[in-house]
Amino acid sequence: MKYPIGIQTFDQIIERGFVYVDKTDLVYSLATEGKIYFLSRPRRFGKSLLLSTLRAYFEGKKELFAGLKIDTLEKDWHVHRVFHFDFNGINFTVPGALSRILDSMLSEWEQEYSIVTDIRPEYGLRFSRILQAAAEQTGRGAVVLVDEYDKPLLDVLEKDPALLEENREMLKAFYSVFKQADASLRFVFLTGVTKFSQVSVFSGFNQPKDISMYGEYEALCGITEEELHTQFAEPIQEMAASEGCTEEEIRQRLKRHYDGYHFSKEMTDIYNPFSLLNAFDCKDIRDYWFASGTPSYLIRLMNHFHEGIDELTSKYYLPDEFINYKADIEYPLPMIYQSGYLTIKDYDKDSNLFLLDFPNNEVKSGFLAMVATNYLQCKAPLESWMVRAVFALKRGELEEFRKMLTSFLASIPYTMRRKDNEPERERYFHYTFYLLLRLMSVYTVLTEKEQSEGRVDCIVETPHYVYIFEFKLDGTAAEALRQIDEKGYARPYEADSRKVVKVGVNFSSQTGTIQEWETQM
Repeated sequence: MKYPIGIQTFDQIIERGFVYVDKTDLVYSLATEGKIYFLSRPRRFGKSLLLSTLRAYFEGKKELFAGLKIDTLEKDWHVHRVFHFDFNGINFTVPGALSRILDSMLSEWEQEYSIVTDIRPEYGLRFSRILQAAAEQTGRGAVVLVDEYDKPLLDVLEKDPALLEENREMLKAFYSVFKQADASLRFVFLTGVTKFSQVSVFSGFNQPKDISMYGEYEALCGITEEELHTQFAEPIQEMAASEGCTEEEIRQRLKRHYDGYHFSKEMTDIYNPFSLLNAFDCKDIRDYWFASGTPSYLIRLMNHFHEGIDELTSKYYLPDEFINYKADIEYPLPMIYQSGYLTIKDYDKDSNLFLLDFPNNEVKSGFLAMVATNYLQCKAPLESWMVRAVFALKRGELEEFRKMLTSFLASIPYTMRRKDNEPERERYFHYTFYLLLRLMSVYTVLTEKEQSEGRVDCIVETPHYVYIFEFKLDGTAAEALRQIDEKGYARPYEADSRKVVKVGVNFSSQTGTIQEWETQM
């Protein structure tokens, strides 16, 4: 089986015999049931391939679709002029970059249709004339496909307000063409991370149909559980043989690491296609998606965010709270969700509330590592510390874990842990421990778990041990242990075959690290 790593062109995938997960029935549905669409999906989720497939369809390349689902649906295969805007790979932090790329594309098309213009830089009007000429020449409405339409805004978000406003006004004028040239248009499809409602990019034209949370199109990008089992049986078998385990074990490992995305109340399981195909190609389960890069705009937003990520995850939200497409430094939840670092995990139809959390282990570990590195600004290398910590807890080496944790906390600069009041100091230590333990995603980690008599600070469940942590700040470890016993935090594990270890920890606000540590079995 050949995997299209780095190939996002439908023509090449089909002609060169790469594996292709057939979504063409959904392409046909889009083409026949609507006109102007918007789809938000995380990066490297197949948006570019989707647009390439739409382009091949509207260009009437029937031979490429032989044997695919659309082959039995489409009978006419009309040829349309397709205008494809791809903003990937362009650095829009450079002033004038957006105007140059728009002018270059429009000039090329004006030459194609012998249009002489004296209205530079009126991009919307110029494009309207091009669309009209194309429709008149072909006798059919033109098709416009825009890939990563929001990149000119995301590149400068929270970085260059003046350039953000300049690019916003330019895009607003350009996209107004979809209203002016409606009679010349057959189909319009825009992809991106966010719809940017707060900067009114789309205010000048007919609003696109936002299908980002439509159950009908939930599987438009990505690979479903069913598609994984039916179309990738061969690489799963090969990975199992390579790893010396069963095929079911491989499926479970793939699920934990790459599954977990849901984009509607239908809750269809969606796997990250980039990571999945790379894993099959390399026959190794690694963090491919996260290693491919973290959006700079998200890092900039998180730098301004004064709450902990634990305040956002594992909570229920109304849809407007995470799909309002606002890039807000005070409330980055929508951008975190739209970028793929959080996803829908449950839906309560009675209250219309959605539970948001990390989609899988790959995203959780990568994102928390990014947040922890940024928040703690520690001198010690975080990744190597995590690996050693995981093994220490796995083997029950609590003294080793204590030494590692003490040393790591001591490496955090004083300026990061200096807090003006006691609640803030307590919050700092609790959040620090939350980040460090949640990073160990191979284990079940529960923080602030509610029980009948109170909230447990932290529980870490490994295959052979259950660690119950209680933290104190400028108190005593004995006091922490006593609370575990008095509140009965270990009671739910009385029938558990694993060894239960109670750990009382006292932090010092002066030294910034562990002052006392006591254990009880």
